Amino acid sequence: MLVSLALLALGVLTAVVAPRLLSRSDWAEREPVVALWMWQCVVAAVLLSFALSMTFSAAAAWQVVRGRIFAPAPRGVIEAYELGTHRPWSAALAVVLACGGLWTAAMLTREIRRARARRRQRHGELLARSPLLPGERPDGEGLVVLEAERPDAWWLSGTAPRLVVTTAALRRLKGRQLDAVLAHEQGHARARHDWLLHCSGALAGGFPGIPVFAAFRGEMHRLVELAADDVASRRFGRLTIALALVELNEERGVFGPGQVPDGDLPQRVNRLLAATPRLTAGRRLRLTAAAALVPVVPVLVAFVPALRALG
Repeated sequence: MLVSLALLALGVLTAVVAPRLLSRSDWAEREPVVALWMWQCVVAAVLLSFALSMTFSAAAAWQVVRGRIFAPAPRGVIEAYELGTHRPWSAALAVVLACGGLWTAAMLTREIRRARARRRQRHGELLARSPLLPGERPDGEGLVVLEAERPDAWWLSGTAPRLVVTTAALRRLKGRQLDAVLAHEQGHARARHDWLLHCSGALAGGFPGIPVFAAFRGEMHRLVELAADDVASRRFGRLTIALALVELNEERGVFGPGQVPDGDLPQRVNRLLAATPRLTAGRRLRLTAAAALVPVVPVLVAFVPALRALG
């Protein structure tokens, strides 16, 4: 029971402290890919802590579960976990955490189904507005140009991924700006940012009262855009992609006063124009390694009694 409570407390502590530390860091905008990795490791550590706590609580409450989990373990290891104590509380904790796990799986399934439905709808709308030419394959990848007065460009994922650009965007983007926008969208597709957004959206939607999941969703939306901006800037320059963002969004009023849906665009443009240097390779490596160790901590806590029993 003590191991279960320790893992539960560790999960809660990680969920409370880690987002505050990450929000105060001054390197996330300079290294959005590393920040994405660190956020994923933090959320994985929280979920792993709760999953291990549920497992040990179930083992303490029910002999059947205990026999399956500790079947190959020596007797001394089983005694070190003190699984026979506090059975009613262990059962209650295991049931609560199991319900949370089932709810998480249900929310993720719902998010995936909604994403697929939206993708099918957008593919249908795209096919209606831009029908296939004679001899064109419906599953072929390529660039689709739509007649529209609003400048826009987006990547449409799925079994037949397409890069969609409006005619207004083609008129406004000059020189290599269009290439930079295409590189930006391709950066999203190659890094599979849509999966990060789906997972973060499922957790935040399923547990609206948990701040760490709300912060996770907000940071994923922000950091994936910064990471895609960096992909484009490394190929075509920071000024090129910054001017392209201005050309695509100037008419939407995002650079004026007031609250707008894409209110982070001015910060993205300022970040590109500031050209703040990246972190050194050594510091990037240390941050990546430190983030990878965060999910290891719950595993170590879970094995502490066993290691002590084995000497």
